[in-house]
Amino acid sequence: MSNFKQSLSLTTLALIAASGSATAKEFTEEMVVTASRSERPLSTIANTVTVINEQELIKQMGVTSDMSTILGNLIPSFAPSRQKMTNSGESLRGRKPLYLVDGVPQSNPLRDGGRDAHTIDPLMLERVEIIHGANAIHGLGASGGIINLITKRPSDTTEQSIRVESFFQEEDLSESLGYGVNYSASGSWNNFDGLASIGYRESGIAYDANGDIIGFDNAQGDTLDSDMANVFLKLGYNWAEQRLEMTVNHYDISGNNDWVGVDGDIDAGVPTTAEKGNVQGDPVSNEVTLFSFSYSNEEFFGHKLRAHAFTQEFAATYGGSTAATFQDPAIGASVFDQSQNNSEKQGIKITLIKDELAGLPVNLVYGVDIFTDTTYQKLITTGRYWVPKTEYENYAPYLQVEYVGVENLTLTAGVRQENSELSVGDFTTLASYNGGQFVEGGKPEFDDTLFNVGATYKITDNWRLFGNASEGFSMADVGRVLRGINTANQSVETFLDLEPIITDNTEIGAEYTNRNFQVQLSYYQSDSDFGQRLEANADGIYTVKREKTEISGIEFRSTWFASEVDTLNLRVARQEGEYDSDADGKVDTDMAGANIGPNRINLSWDREWTDKLNSRLQLSHVQDRNFKNSSGQTTTKFKGYTTIDTNIDYAASFGTLSLGVQNLSNEDYFTYYSQTTGSDARNFKGIGRSVSVSFAKQF
Repeated sequence: MSNFKQSLSLTTLALIAASGSATAKEFTEEMVVTASRSERPLSTIANTVTVINEQELIKQMGVTSDMSTILGNLIPSFAPSRQKMTNSGESLRGRKPLYLVDGVPQSNPLRDGGRDAHTIDPLMLERVEIIHGANAIHGLGASGGIINLITKRPSDTTEQSIRVESFFQEEDLSESLGYGVNYSASGSWNNFDGLASIGYRESGIAYDANGDIIGFDNAQGDTLDSDMANVFLKLGYNWAEQRLEMTVNHYDISGNNDWVGVDGDIDAGVPTTAEKGNVQGDPVSNEVTLFSFSYSNEEFFGHKLRAHAFTQEFAATYGGSTAATFQDPAIGASVFDQSQNNSEKQGIKITLIKDELAGLPVNLVYGVDIFTDTTYQKLITTGRYWVPKTEYENYAPYLQVEYVGVENLTLTAGVRQENSELSVGDFTTLASYNGGQFVEGGKPEFDDTLFNVGATYKITDNWRLFGNASEGFSMADVGRVLRGINTANQSVETFLDLEPIITDNTEIGAEYTNRNFQVQLSYYQSDSDFGQRLEANADGIYTVKREKTEISGIEFRSTWFASEVDTLNLRVARQEGEYDSDADGKVDTDMAGANIGPNRINLSWDREWTDKLNSRLQLSHVQDRNFKNSSGQTTTKFKGYTTIDTNIDYAASFGTLSLGVQNLSNEDYFTYYSQTTGSDARNFKGIGRSVSVSFAKQF
């Protein structure tokens, strides 16, 4: 920790020394949509909200294409990336966030396979809006918050762009070399507009700071030695005060099955590595197809109308093995199998917006969400169902009221009525669950009324206070619960572990803003009387534990336009979480790393050296953490680490050249997941120093 303090002090001194000229940059008001389902100024939102614009995304993409890493670099309360295809254990404020693409759910709440961070190429995005903490306005799955990935819009004039990139490490250029290309065309023609984009990325293997090959997660999935393709299309038609828009996105990432993980020794500190070899079975992959249709009318009987219909097909293939879970004496000895998680979602969202109701200082947002999800997990080698086909139907009317009748004060209150039904037929679990258990199907129904209230008050031109209380609604991982039944005479209709998770979230905060400096501090609590915790078995396969959970934390962030060319950002997050291990109604044991992130400090410095040359230097420090049981004994120790990234952009006459370096200091570390939740097969080190070079041109 002393080394980190020293490096932080030196960095701070360097940044202060670099800022000598008069400040020209100023903060401007941002508008957000995700928090209230309607466009509202950020200063009137009673939640902590992070907006990542396109320029910020491109800067981060100059270092890494991993969406989880990008989020962690900018949101310290987001758990560190596993640097793999799976994002299980990557939480926001200690709970699972809901991923959306243009408001379309990407998360799979009925069977969370941990792949929802890999459903679209970040190059297809215009911005990302993150709502911190449980939120009822979008319903199912948002117990940790919302990450809304908002896609690019067509340009006003006809234009094309191309981006090519390459990334590699110094240890072995041929094996680590990867490349990518993205082309897009966009424009508007009379009432029509459109955007088409196609991207491809091929990734090599990776080395740690010692030059050793980082191990492959052949079971849960890896982005190393993989191919990714993304096709995106958006078409729009405008007339009068109305717009009709269609969006199509197809994303496919697949491993090449050329590398086999070699177990390490987690107790002895030996990392998992890999060697060349043929991996049995189908490649691990994510294949996601989204169709979205939206209609807006700015003058609909005195309202603004937003109607949104969508469908999403999701298939995630996992690696195979002869794990004990897959064995069945009726099939044979040493049965090899692998699973595929499938989800088909359809939905309609109708939103009506009425500002200044009856001439009063009252704004309304109301409507209804209709959502269906059919999910199952099948063993693709033997054709057995690990998770039976589960159908979920949800109908949720909602109302949100905003009162602005008092100067500098905005009050909000809302209600959402969740009406849900699960439908599961009779099924039998795998033989490994005590010989296979017959489970009687059923159609359990869940109804809940969720409330939220919030307020933001502008004390002066510079100071703002905000606070909110909100309930989040999410289903437990139904697939894990159902497939894990190992006792006889169970019924879906009465199985308690299928009860939804209601999360109570409260938050208070203060924000100070002047022309060139902004700082925000918030404190939150997130409690659930019947929450969800993941626990791994001997095969590394997770089961769901339903227990009381309590989480609290502090978030701090500041931005300083130190000069007309220098911008400094500091972000800090601290969080604690406990669960009730003995069912006495009191939390007593620390939540493990699979369920809650570490404390973290992020620091960055942006500088515009000339009108063509700019750079960013960013530092992320993940702090040490000990996890204790109900007796106060330390059960797991996490050793923190510090990574530094940098990127430089040069806008030449022929295009923009970018150079990025991830883990500039070549820090040697085991990932947060490996240290807190790993095993001999998943004792992965973090990626050592790696270089990215890209060229982009718009014409």
